[in-house]
Amino acid sequence: MEIAVSIALAVVGAAMGSFAAATVWRIRARQLNYDKQHKEPYDKKEYARLKKLLGKRVYNDRSQCLHCGYTLKWYDLLPVVSWIALRGKCRECRTPIGWFEIITELGLAAYFVVMYIFWPGGVATPLDAIQLGIWLVAGVVMAILVAYDYKWFLLPDSGVLVLALLGLVNAAFVVTQAVEPIQALLSLITAVAILGGLYAFLYVVSKGRWVGFGDVKLGFALGLLVADWRLAFVALFLANFIGCLIVIPLLLLKKLKANSRVPFGPLFIAGAVLAWLIGPAIIDWYAPLLSLAI
Repeated sequence: MEIAVSIALAVVGAAMGSFAAATVWRIRARQLNYDKQHKEPYDKKEYARLKKLLGKRVYNDRSQCLHCGYTLKWYDLLPVVSWIALRGKCRECRTPIGWFEIITELGLAAYFVVMYIFWPGGVATPLDAIQLGIWLVAGVVMAILVAYDYKWFLLPDSGVLVLALLGLVNAAFVVTQAVEPIQALLSLITAVAILGGLYAFLYVVSKGRWVGFGDVKLGFALGLLVADWRLAFVALFLANFIGCLIVIPLLLLKKLKANSRVPFGPLFIAGAVLAWLIGPAIIDWYAPLLSLAI
């Protein structure tokens, strides 16, 4: 049964990955159009390539090649399979599509399966399944934010707002299902203060040089999602730890400079997801050590 569910989730996750990748390009097209209309600096070449995605209604907003405008058929949109069959190229113009789409599809397929298999306490009740569903939908939104921040060093407000709303729903589950709801509510508020308030403080102190305001808003959303002050600390630690594992070697290899921009959103999100999955185990391991030290 578990294998069948995992396979089904992998298929759904890959399909959601395809949706997330397409959504990233649509959000980017709208952002460029907004910048153009408000006379902000924008990439004119990129705008010319993406403007074909603008002005379409949901019912006729068909996916298309960003190079030649070829409208993709249903058999061009099969997650992973179509990319492999076409060798990562457009069926019409044979221009390489790139790795972004298939990485997003495989990434979300893996995320869906991992969340199910390693869900804290297992998916034993309907409420567990609903909460897992919230995190799976949140994963799609987080994939969009990760890709967008990685590509353009921006976190779109629309994505952060949706993530915050999903976090609010998850927080409601955590608080209402807690043995001591008042204590759980205080823990939730503290988690939001840790992940959002800390980065708000850093943003104000550095005048936006150390962290962007998008990271501040993302911190508040992730605080709602983890909904526990201890998990918030774990998320913060893991985000920075992963960042060090990536950035320090790149600095030593001179692939990055000391003043290079590094998107923190993907690290922040990775820290929060890992905190939710393995944070309780880390806390259980660390708490006795802390008591011994005291």
